[in-house]
Amino acid sequence: MSLLVEKTSSGREFKVKDMSQAESGRLEIERAEVEMPGLMACRAKYGPSQPFKGARITGSLPMTIRTAVLIETLTALGAEVRWCSGNIFSTQDHAAAASVARDSASVFAWEGQTLQEYWWCIERALDWGPGGGPDLVVDDGGDITLLIHEGVKAEEVYEKTRQLPDPASTDNAEFQIVLTIIRDGLMSDPKKHTGMSERLVGVFEETTTGIKKLNEMQANGSLLFPAVHVNGSLSLSSNSKFDNLYGSSSCSFRNKVIALLELWKGTEKYEKKVYVLPDEKLAAAALDHSTMSVVTSSEAAEKVEAKFASLVARRNKLKRNFIKEKKKLFKLKAVEAILTLKLMGYF
Repeated sequence: MSLLVEKTSSGREFKVKDMSQAESGRLEIERAEVEMPGLMACRAKYGPSQPFKGARITGSLPMTIRTAVLIETLTALGAEVRWCSGNIFSTQDHAAAASVARDSASVFAWEGQTLQEYWWCIERALDWGPGGGPDLVVDDGGDITLLIHEGVKAEEVYEKTRQLPDPASTDNAEFQIVLTIIRDGLMSDPKKHTGMSERLVGVFEETTTGIKKLNEMQANGSLLFPAVHVNGSLSLSSNSKFDNLYGSSSCSFRNKVIALLELWKGTEKYEKKVYVLPDEKLAAAALDHSTMSVVTSSEAAEKVEAKFASLVARRNKLKRNFIKEKKKLFKLKAVEAILTLKLMGYF
């Protein structure tokens, strides 16, 4: 599929629906920044040191206003970013336009894409020039991970047999598109996806579907790079409420940045397997200015069980008191009935 890639005045590539929506998108981004203090704190804390300088980050999350704040945080920390949406319907076109207008990233996303357009955008987000690829990937549902792995598999077959992938070999319409992309890529660069996989430091995934695929690849030994489950192990407790650390939007985006930094700075520590990040120490550092505390899943479970037991005990006590009061009321009503009968001369 061939679509026209546009360029900003600085030469940055992009493809969005309507650049005239950039101003309204910028107003909403500025409002969202106020509502996402975690990301703004990351900019203030890490921005001066530029920890992502030299890093190429490809993202495939829904291109929303909040995602725009994430993208601009990554670039504020020194990263080069290319982005596409995580599905065909979730793009907010004014957010995409505003990101491009700020010249902060290459964005390829618009609401209401066809499947062909969706995968074309993924290709563009992965295209860092000849022999290139991203250092870090933020995935959503595992589509980028799928494309790279299937691409490497096809390149290995092509190198041995000169056989190209056959889109007609599957009845799945979307996978036919994937195989077509890989087939066409082989003709121009027979090591394209292999080169990507060798450069890639790691992929970040938060969906159940994506994590399931990654765990399966780890189990059968086909996982080509480290993978991070960014929705897995920690809980946040505050005012006796329990919530997944990544449950709130602001925490979710902030901790993506922290996990990306951890993997980028500690590349040599991670093997080709699925990890859960950040750990308690890292998360505690992220929350050092909050009133919240970090606990492991088991600790959270113990606290929930204790809270539940306390609530059950309180309920039982209230129930017993209610029964006692009901008995008292019944006795009073009985006495009242007897007195009434006496007054009426029945006794």
